[in-house]
Amino acid sequence: MDVWSRRILGVEVHDRECGELAKHFFDRVCRDEGISSGSTTILHADNGAPMRSYTLAAKLAELGISLSFSRPRVSNDNAYVESWFRTMKYHQSYPVRRFRDLLSVRAWVDGFVDWYNAEHRHSGIKYVTPNQRHYGEADAICRVRQQTYEQARAQHPRRWARPPRDWAQPTVVRVNHPRPQDTVAA
Repeated sequence: MDVWSRRILGVEVHDRECGELAKHFFDRVCRDEGISSGSTTILHADNGAPMRSYTLAAKLAELGISLSFSRPRVSNDNAYVESWFRTMKYHQSYPVRRFRDLLSVRAWVDGFVDWYNAEHRHSGIKYVTPNQRHYGEADAICRVRQQTYEQARAQHPRRWARPPRDWAQPTVVRVNHPRPQDTVAA
């Protein structure tokens, strides 16, 4: 997941976890997304064996990608992915019973990712889709929304108890927000 846009850049479902599969996955995603050596890409991951493997670490070093890991037993260090899992598991098409087989899981996940990236309007990015933010369309969409809200308020001021919503896109995205005691006053 690209935390800036919330876009799922790639997904694979396997019947096992290992560093070799993770290496091939990230190699494919970086190639597909044009992520190359010299970028400022950081991969933030949990502490699972595939993510900690030397095989994956060597591939990421070759690709010029820095690694960042969640702190042990701190669930909100990977909040973006945890939120995505919740969205996935609570989606209306998520099966009530187990999946039939690996192929049915893969088909469902691929369809969900397509929906999530192209149709799901995400609250954390002002109700645009991850694709709209990823491909640079979000600012224009939000400017039109801001104008629409302001026009509606000007035409019917009694209907508005509060100022119109701020539709400006977030400009900073962090995995871990700085703690107040770590912030130095200027």
